Amino acid sequence: MPSMSSIEVLNSTVNRRYSRFFLSRASSFCKKDGKTRIEVALELYAGARDSACFTCSHIIRPMVGWHIRNGAKSFGLPEDIVKQLLSDGNWRRGVASVLRGVARFGVHRPFVPGAPFLVVWNYTWLCNLKCKHCYATAGKARSDELNSREAIAAVEKLADAGVLIIAFSGGEPLMRHDFFDTLKAVHDHGIYTAIATNGTLITREVAKRIKDSGAGYVQISLDGAKPETHDGFRGVSGAFEKTIKGIKNCVEQEIFVEVSTTGTKYSKEEIPEIIELCEQINVPWWMLYNFVPSGRGRFIAENDLTPEEREEILRQLYQRLKSNSKVEVLSTAPQFARVSLQMEKEAKDKAKDNMVIVPTHFYNTRIFEQLVELSEFIGGCGAGRVYCALDPDGTITPCVFFPLNVGNIKDDDFEEVWGNTVFKELRDRDKLKGQCGQCEYRYVCGGCRARAYGYFGDYMSPDPGCINNLDLWERLRKGEACLNRTP
Repeated sequence: MPSMSSIEVLNSTVNRRYSRFFLSRASSFCKKDGKTRIEVALELYAGARDSACFTCSHIIRPMVGWHIRNGAKSFGLPEDIVKQLLSDGNWRRGVASVLRGVARFGVHRPFVPGAPFLVVWNYTWLCNLKCKHCYATAGKARSDELNSREAIAAVEKLADAGVLIIAFSGGEPLMRHDFFDTLKAVHDHGIYTAIATNGTLITREVAKRIKDSGAGYVQISLDGAKPETHDGFRGVSGAFEKTIKGIKNCVEQEIFVEVSTTGTKYSKEEIPEIIELCEQINVPWWMLYNFVPSGRGRFIAENDLTPEEREEILRQLYQRLKSNSKVEVLSTAPQFARVSLQMEKEAKDKAKDNMVIVPTHFYNTRIFEQLVELSEFIGGCGAGRVYCALDPDGTITPCVFFPLNVGNIKDDDFEEVWGNTVFKELRDRDKLKGQCGQCEYRYVCGGCRARAYGYFGDYMSPDPGCINNLDLWERLRKGEACLNRTP
């Protein structure tokens, strides 16, 4: 866990009032250089740009460099490694957002960027499957979905706010007639694009169109290694075969594919087989999704994994990560980071490269053991902190599994929504209730806030799926605590 000295260094430099004032001013857009001044300064700092206007090169660039060096120094991170990371454009945009977050919100554990890194956009309620766990209760399209013009306007708002990634989900986004038009608009704004789909509609022609659109990532759901398991969970016979073909068509087009599986009693026994299947068809990433009792999923809460089952699966996944498996395994369960750090402590033999893996559901961060304190700034559940969601009608929520209306992209200033009270509470791990607020791993985990909301109607409640909240799970099982009631 971080020593106070590291936090003190950050607070005495980057978090000072004059530093935050400077970063706020540096977040402005430079018309001459065509980007925010922070982004231009980072390009100059990393050697990705040779020249810029006088203000960006002689005023902003030295000050941004000073903030980067002091932030890295607080964790003992060498400057040459920082420059190497910043040579990548995605890293630069991410760091620019972090600096804007410091200007607006100050230094936090875990960190808060100036705009969400990721917005998951449920593009339509239309869907061709009838999944048991569907958080959107998808099926038929609705008349209040954003029309094509409103969708493009939403893209422009998100781009102006500095969103780095937009992931289209649903429903089934590929079923909406204007999907590729909006996808192109996102790509044209320089935002990384991703698609979450059931895969059944991805023919070779569709896969090629996805590839040509510039989409960088496709996530395809697979909830069983056997047709009867997947089809039973997804509600339509023949879905398994079509999904596997869709995955193979994407792999054939060299699209980066992640297969996702929701962890329930339906799928848990077949998880090793699903990962093996991913290896066989050359899928590089596999994701274990937390089950959340939301939408249709409220009616299968009894099929949620127990805390013991979740803990055992996460420990098995971490062992696979450490074995250098061909498939990178991830999970939306924030407890995965806690499990990984505990297992590192338990290990007698450290890896030769002295690396520690800190999982997040964006990626698995590999850092030197002496920099493990960084994990508290990377930090666990990202709902309302590093990402949020957009419903088909424009409603903004903290997470797709977390149906709490905090605004609407049509009517509200998105940047103001990003600073609202709900999001601020979700970011403060010290205010969490019960064991989650006392746990020494609260900054790297924090529990799943969507599960707390789904089970108890209170997003600050403990996550009943954690082994450290086993007593709360037992109360749920006995009927002493109920869905959407405070525990």
